[in-house]
Amino acid sequence: MSLETENLKPEELKFNEAGLIPCIAQDAQTREVLMMAWMNEEALGLTLEQSSMWFWSRSRKELWHKGATSGNTQELVELRYDCDADCLLALVNAAGPACHTGNNSCFYRSL
Repeated sequence: MSLETENLKPEELKFNEAGLIPCIAQDAQTREVLMMAWMNEEALGLTLEQSSMWFWSRSRKELWHKGATSGNTQELVELRYDCDADCLLALVNAAGPACHTGNNSCFYRSL
């Protein structure tokens, strides 16, 4: 097993055929998984530039800044990518619940 420590440039990430990449937001302190949302290249660029989470809404077909209307923003602490470079993990400091239901995490139900 090898441990790769190289860092990719954002343009080297593997976006899907729709130009999107999944991003999982995780609390930087507690490590609780908060949510999953999609990013396009613009959302990724804004997130890196502003250290605040931006995503792409597939239903509304527009960028959205996490917490812009609710106040439940997510400050980016660190952005990681997986071994295939086709999924992102954002370690964040959350100001309030991540889920639109008011739950801290979108993953509050069991199957």
